[in-house]
Amino acid sequence: MKPIVAIVGRPNVGKSTLFNKITGKRISIVEDTPGVTRDRIFSDAVWLDKHFTLIDTGGIEPASKDEILVQMRRQAQLAIEMADVVVLMVNVKDGVTANDRDVAQMLLKAKKEIVLAVNKVDNIGDVPLEFYEFYNLGLGDPIAVSSTHGLGVGDLLDEVTKRFPQGADTSEDEDEIRVAVIGKPNAGKSSLINKILGEDRVIVSDVAGTTRDAIDSHYEKDGDKFLFIDTAGMRKRGRIDETVERYSVVRSLAAIDRSDVCVIMIDASEGITEQDTKIAGYAHEQGRACIFAVNKWDIVDKDDKTMKNFSMDVREKFAFMSYAEIIFISAKTGQRVDKLLDMIKAVNEQHKRRIKTGMLNDVLNEAIAKQQPPSDRGRRLKVYYGTQASAAPPTFILFANSKKLFHYSYLRFIENQVREAFGFEGTPIRFIVREKNEKKM
Repeated sequence: MKPIVAIVGRPNVGKSTLFNKITGKRISIVEDTPGVTRDRIFSDAVWLDKHFTLIDTGGIEPASKDEILVQMRRQAQLAIEMADVVVLMVNVKDGVTANDRDVAQMLLKAKKEIVLAVNKVDNIGDVPLEFYEFYNLGLGDPIAVSSTHGLGVGDLLDEVTKRFPQGADTSEDEDEIRVAVIGKPNAGKSSLINKILGEDRVIVSDVAGTTRDAIDSHYEKDGDKFLFIDTAGMRKRGRIDETVERYSVVRSLAAIDRSDVCVIMIDASEGITEQDTKIAGYAHEQGRACIFAVNKWDIVDKDDKTMKNFSMDVREKFAFMSYAEIIFISAKTGQRVDKLLDMIKAVNEQHKRRIKTGMLNDVLNEAIAKQQPPSDRGRRLKVYYGTQASAAPPTFILFANSKKLFHYSYLRFIENQVREAFGFEGTPIRFIVREKNEKKM
């Protein structure tokens, strides 16, 4: 497992800005409102060929009684427990606060490797006199950084990587299946991930929209590695009035872009909504492997036809995604969650599958013999041959005498024949038609 580095500190000292600077992506929501980052947010990071996992945490408010802040503190404590190295972030402009002292004490008790980062030292040259005050925390030499401008971040990372455990695996993970768990707010996305991981990874609450960020969780089972991306529930655009909410939708779409497989959560107690079709539509357009996970199945009144009827409803409402798998689960009880993991693995394999040109053309020739290509004014479509151009999603180029004659319905017939021969369960497949000059044949 890669080393884990957690950035902790009281709210609003610049943790998320530093996180974004190190990962090189705008993953953490950055706002001047304390407490915007509620959950632990994971991302892969690299410094001088050393790969590690970086965690951004909600700010620790040691004395707070506010429910969300108490949960944020729990999340930060969990991050500290998991981390190999902890970066404690403080702010030079505020000096040493009582909260900084409390957090430093908490870290010393945890007996972790600690690197102290003093943020908002925005000028090159001598550090301000206030900087030396931070030696009083008893955490060794502080490092001056400006997370906004990137000053001192290299020195900080040198210090962090120096403290990685001996023999830690800092190589890149290439065989991880990236899974985006998407759906409308409160469909049970966070509960599903918590059930799989067996820990309180994501804040779960009945308040819709508790998960604001897309959060990464690494998981391994029987040698298979998964990266689960829990996304903020996507609301209808008209309901997104806060800046933070707007970021969350963008983040959810970005999570789909990063993923190999999308698990589209549908709330069985509410049925399929227009919002579900929009979310699924985006995953389909991006060519991701897809699974419909119908959640809260444990609380639905059922008879022997309920599952069949719900499946038919899914097929009807998502007619454009007839390839997608359907599974009925309960994130709360764990019903069929293991089966879902097997399904994720299977559709990922189909998504990345490659077919040899010879085998593909055998199927194409058989299909053409079975159903004659269309013609128009005496000119008939000729399909010369096909080849797979890429995988994830599987994409095929078909060479023909005319694009115009290649009607959509005949392309659908070809797709059905290819699926019948090779499977491709759970993944969209794409066809590109190219014209080939007959005289050159």
